[in-house]
Amino acid sequence: MADRGRSSDGRYPPGRYPPGPGQRMEPPQLPPPEWADSADGHRWTTTWKAPPTSAQPRLPHEQRQPWQTPPWGVAAAPPDAATRAVGAVRLPGVAPADPAQTSGGMRPAGAIRPTGAIRPTGAMRTTGAMRAADAHAPANAGTAAGPATASGATRTAKPIAPGTGKARVVIPIVVLSLIALGLAGVLYLWATTTLFQHTPGALLIDVGEVLGLLSGYGVVILVALMARLPPLEKAVGSDRLARWHAWGGRIVISVVSGHVVFTILGFAVTARKNAVSETITLETTFPDILMATVAWGLLLMVAAFSMRAARRRVAYETWYYAHLYTYLAIALAFSHQFANGGAFAESYRARVAWSVLYTVVGSLLLWYRVITPIRSARRHQFTVQSVRPEAQGIVSVLIAGREFDHLRAEPGQFFRWRFLTRELWWQSHPYSLSAMPQPNLMRITVKARGDHSGSLAHLKPGTRIVAEGPYGAFTPSLTGRRVLFIAGGVGITPIRAMFAALPKRMSGGITLLYRASHPRDVVFSRELNAIADDRDAALHYLIGSRRELGYDPLDAEHLQRTVPGLHRYEAYVCGPTGMTQAAVESLVAAGVPRRRIHHESFDL
Repeated sequence: MADRGRSSDGRYPPGRYPPGPGQRMEPPQLPPPEWADSADGHRWTTTWKAPPTSAQPRLPHEQRQPWQTPPWGVAAAPPDAATRAVGAVRLPGVAPADPAQTSGGMRPAGAIRPTGAIRPTGAMRTTGAMRAADAHAPANAGTAAGPATASGATRTAKPIAPGTGKARVVIPIVVLSLIALGLAGVLYLWATTTLFQHTPGALLIDVGEVLGLLSGYGVVILVALMARLPPLEKAVGSDRLARWHAWGGRIVISVVSGHVVFTILGFAVTARKNAVSETITLETTFPDILMATVAWGLLLMVAAFSMRAARRRVAYETWYYAHLYTYLAIALAFSHQFANGGAFAESYRARVAWSVLYTVVGSLLLWYRVITPIRSARRHQFTVQSVRPEAQGIVSVLIAGREFDHLRAEPGQFFRWRFLTRELWWQSHPYSLSAMPQPNLMRITVKARGDHSGSLAHLKPGTRIVAEGPYGAFTPSLTGRRVLFIAGGVGITPIRAMFAALPKRMSGGITLLYRASHPRDVVFSRELNAIADDRDAALHYLIGSRRELGYDPLDAEHLQRTVPGLHRYEAYVCGPTGMTQAAVESLVAAGVPRRRIHHESFDL
């Protein structure tokens, strides 16, 4: 039998529950907060010690809405169900909980003990009678009902596949190797079709020529990376592809600019003219140079919008639609490559191969970004069923449809959603599934961070949707190791789905750390508590700013204290970029190999 109120590291500081022999427990300065949905008839308390002047933080109740409870909802036990009080924490000077409220309660194996303002350090570990996690099995009201058990009968998401995790490392290396192989082919084409001369002007022109070839190859690779190709999205992951795209974009812009500068200087030196007059000559006498110049200007504009300083100041929609000019730039520059490129003038096979490369990538882009979403919308009939408030500025959107099981979505993945209203039809945004999908129902949870996400709270039932996906490689795999989830803010959305998807045979080997700056930012507390109870998992709510806490609960020292044997875990981290990077570095410092740390940022 588990000790009630035991901290995750097994130690009891003086004055904490339970007292040692001869010790006197200090009375609490504030009553313990309640950490459960009162509508379900449960009270989950923890030891609590805080200065009398501090405000008492409480988790927001997740209010029931008048929509039909989905299969992943946590149902309350019927009044006549066979229930029992389990492990309620009692403190001197605090009245015991009403038995009617603690019936079927959850037993925390570790207490969250704020010692300043808010200082959660122990595990919220549930091992009580309530069993509900992503499968709704209502008890018969006419009989003594047992616990609602999680059943796999209604789950339609793709099951978690066993593996060692090596594919997550190997496949990106293979993709990068193929890109490097194509790069080598471009250099070979330049070397075999260039007549090398040793005059200064000719050398500058040769450098401009190879930079032009590399630019043409680079832009098509950048488009392929963001074409939402399912094999790349699944094997590499959208987050990593986006980072490659951003990194490669900076290189391509630099190479294109180098191509322009070296070519102008080469011709100017050869003609013994200044750069300005030679530029005018090139623009007026060479075919397609003017179109290429416009293409270069468009790429520079896209680069300007993508700079970090500018990205913070412009709306997502402005940034997104500025990027669409990249396609116009590629189209304008394509004819320039054949009209002025010496490598293509000398080799018919090179022209054919280059045309095939551009045609294949363009066809894949058209198929997966235009045709596939339209076909999927017609088949699955995505519509808004209802919108449910979860917390301040956070809503869940219930999406109805048909044959969602054919999508084979996995926990942790996301879709790009286009809501067909007058204000939103022209843009799509990525939002993760916050629960395991069912054959005719899915759920996403969104925090208002802009015009689009803020407007989702006003969606009306019946609104049609076009959805692209599922995307993302941020999915759990069964490696035989214990699993650690670290979620920050709205990053709990994919983590919640992954938390519920792990099989019961991993009971006792799952830990979830939920980081939030304020209790009002916590969502899914009722569901997370029930899932933790069903999986015998350790659930820690790490609430409060670092200034209030006086320390960082996600630094290496506190992570090792909260999760004993941390170096043996497989870790999944999701949240804002700053928190994610800090958590990853802390995990590495605590001895977790980087290959066992999987992370996704929520700064889309």
